[in-house]
Amino acid sequence: MSSGLPKVYDFKAVESKWQRYWEEKGIYKFNREDRTRPTYSIDTPPPYPSGELHVGNALNFSYIDFVARYKRKQGYNVFFPQGWDCHGLPTEVRVERITGKRKSEFEPQEFIALCKKYTLEWIDSMRRALKGLGMSIDWSTEYMTMDPDYWRRTQLSFVEMYKKGLIYRGEHPVIWCPRCETAIAEAEVEYVETNRPLYYFKFKVKESGEDLVIASTRPELLASCVAVAVNPKDQRYEKIVGLHAIVPIYEREVPIIADDAVDPSFGTGAVMVCTYGDKTDVKWQVKYSLPVIISITDNGRMNENAGPLKGLTIEEARKKIVELLKEKNLLVKVENTRSTVGTCWRCHTPVEIIPKKQWFVKSTALNSAVLEEAKRIQWVPPYMYKRLESWVLSLDWDWVISRQRLFATPIPVYYCKDCGYEMVVEPEHLPIDPRFDKPPVEKCPRCGSRNIVGEKDVMDTWMDSSITAAVHAGWPDKFDLRLFPSDLQPNGYDIIRTWDYYLLLRGIALFGKPQFKTALINGMVRGTDGRMMHKSYGNYVAVSDVLEKYGADSFRLWVAMAASTGQDVRFSWEGVDYAHRFLVKLWNASRLLYNYLTNYMLQAEDMAFTRSVDHWMLGEAAKMVETAREALENFDFQKASQVVVETMWHEFCDHYLEAIKYRLSRGDRGALYTSYIVLLSALNILSVFAPHISEEIFDVLFRSKEGHASITTAPWPEKPIFDEKKSQIGAMIIATIAEARRAKHDARISLGAPMKSIHVHSEKHFEILGEFIEDLKGTLKAENVILHRDNSGSRKVPEFPDISIDIEP
Repeated sequence: MSSGLPKVYDFKAVESKWQRYWEEKGIYKFNREDRTRPTYSIDTPPPYPSGELHVGNALNFSYIDFVARYKRKQGYNVFFPQGWDCHGLPTEVRVERITGKRKSEFEPQEFIALCKKYTLEWIDSMRRALKGLGMSIDWSTEYMTMDPDYWRRTQLSFVEMYKKGLIYRGEHPVIWCPRCETAIAEAEVEYVETNRPLYYFKFKVKESGEDLVIASTRPELLASCVAVAVNPKDQRYEKIVGLHAIVPIYEREVPIIADDAVDPSFGTGAVMVCTYGDKTDVKWQVKYSLPVIISITDNGRMNENAGPLKGLTIEEARKKIVELLKEKNLLVKVENTRSTVGTCWRCHTPVEIIPKKQWFVKSTALNSAVLEEAKRIQWVPPYMYKRLESWVLSLDWDWVISRQRLFATPIPVYYCKDCGYEMVVEPEHLPIDPRFDKPPVEKCPRCGSRNIVGEKDVMDTWMDSSITAAVHAGWPDKFDLRLFPSDLQPNGYDIIRTWDYYLLLRGIALFGKPQFKTALINGMVRGTDGRMMHKSYGNYVAVSDVLEKYGADSFRLWVAMAASTGQDVRFSWEGVDYAHRFLVKLWNASRLLYNYLTNYMLQAEDMAFTRSVDHWMLGEAAKMVETAREALENFDFQKASQVVVETMWHEFCDHYLEAIKYRLSRGDRGALYTSYIVLLSALNILSVFAPHISEEIFDVLFRSKEGHASITTAPWPEKPIFDEKKSQIGAMIIATIAEARRAKHDARISLGAPMKSIHVHSEKHFEILGEFIEDLKGTLKAENVILHRDNSGSRKVPEFPDISIDIEP
């Protein structure tokens, strides 16, 4: 049979063809001048440029695209921008690995230039991957956080918050990565469960001379020990509270204090207080006005306070101090313990706590407001709000936003070297780089000194990406309040504690309200082995591999069907193959219909020629349209995609088309009318998930008649009209045909071979059995259909047991 669709579905040719068409025609461009349609704005997550899009990224972007495509079909002027979160520790670490040199070995501007160079290369690769996935992004909105104009906006947000008293500079303990040599925020610490040695060693109680055994996993911090703490209810130590302990090796006298936070069941129940081993030490140092003794340098080596450990790495120092304790008979024993270690999110080095002069956002003062506003946001799924709440309630410290790095947005501040005055740059001088640019003032406003230097630190990358929704809406120049707050904030649950939290925090600080209305939270993609996907596990799947083998539509449809929104997804090649087989099935069905529909013009009066089986199919299509619409309104991509797959694969292809082939060959107007409406309705829905194949079939069969520039922007289909009573009869006919086909198969008669008779038995439904005759004869190629007012047939129709059949070959 000739066809306007090739026999083999060539997804590579089809997908590249329509991706070019959509971009060249500007199909998905946001129309800023359109004031008639409602807008729908998406705060698209700007990914780190890594050079490769893995299936986890692709799932996140697919979810976003499903929403964008659905909203366009609902009549919205959709704003779907794309940015790139260029700055940050990951880029610097990766460039260091590529070059084999630390950033300190480069001239600063040389290193920054390298970061930009590689970032552009990685962006180019990821941009191609996103386009290859069929993302309906408005590429005219593309931005990079390393662009000077984005710097300007990030720096302006800093200036405005500073003027509101929400940003300050001070010396406080901060979480520090000794490998990256920078402060990091609490949200950037990854906690890892690990087994490590627990060392028991002796202190002396000064006043009594008795031994006091203490257990610690970090004996190298003895140099920074400033107190010993016990629980006030621990009777073992009640007599020594208020006395003093002598620190081994260092022979320093420290107080013995009692605090309820000490766990009597850990180790010996007596613990070292060090400045600083953990966040509890920070609290105790302030609470008891203890001295601060820092023994670790910025690059993770022991300093002069460490005495015999000076110059050693932290690991080397730990081994050395254990040897010294052994030599002096102070080491009692060593056990293994399971504990949690905080590590740098990017290089996975254990972090330290070091007091530093840094820039902070007064985040703790805003956290109650963050939670109040977050309750007003729609969280999809709803339980994801609890993840945010748990995170916010766990925060103890203000957000440290200064970083000791190079490739990032500069902090727009200069200092007077004589009086220390902070000069925050005024908005009209932004963007500016105080590391390299001359100050915008000639002398200090406070003391008149001309001895002015620029801030060397830069901003946390989340300062860039926590204003994305505002930047998308044009802030501060052409602030389009139709787009702000954004309608949708889509991201994985792994960054609720960062991106969602910081967007809320900054929205409240800058604008007095959140920056988004709905948070759509997706789960993570796990490898085929069930573990989180990671290259080191060998379970990593690149999007490019999936696109090469199956194409974008098969992957996207698998994403939609694989799991309910918010749940983790186990990557499955079998699942992608299932989606691909459905698309091939639909392609073949469309090829079949091409010869019949190509010259058919839909006319309302053709409804009069429809039969019961047509009304059954129209009824199934009506349920498909409405179920998919309700599901997509609720971001239930699984339900919406499954209903179109099940309806078209099973009801339409397997049953309906088989039942009407004989009518199509006769040019039956009722069959043509129904086929046209059902296939077009399905393509409209499917275009949300599988836009390329939908566009191709639409182009060949429907575009000249429907007139839309793209099916992906055509209106959502109306529910097909059907007669409920006829639909029920049609369901009986379809079920009877299916059982008769099974009977032919069991009798080893080819489904396409003629047969003598079909006997249909039913006492209950005898009056309507006459409607079965023509469809049974035409579909089963039977010479006769004989009706019986009884229930004596040998094969019952499973769905309608009051109907039974027999066949005569």
